[in-house]
Amino acid sequence: MATTQHTSPITLTVTEQAAVEVRKFMAEERVSPETAGLRIAVLPGGCSGFKYSLNIEDKPAEDDLVIETGGVRCFVDAFSAQYLNGVTLNYKSNFQESGFTFENPNATGGCGCGSSFTV
Repeated sequence: MATTQHTSPITLTVTEQAAVEVRKFMAEERVSPETAGLRIAVLPGGCSGFKYSLNIEDKPAEDDLVIETGGVRCFVDAFSAQYLNGVTLNYKSNFQESGFTFENPNATGGCGCGSSFTV
């Protein structure tokens, strides 16, 4: 039974710095590069109403959008897609902290943690 791949109605960007880090995590997880990808999800919660979630997964769910960006396959569910259009996933590292950051043009507010937002 073949998995249906949906054409992406959203724009999602993974920067080169983020793609390098995602590929490191995928290698550590020992997942198949042919089918695995990065799940980018938006979940209710966090200090501002919604929070981002990142996970490496073996394969997309049947109803996921599959978006190839920056050399990384991203899996996005229908609920999350409405909040992720135009989002850029970046990876920043400095003396105090390092990690993935989200630049979301849809967000009307956020908080200091950088992983929670309001729409």
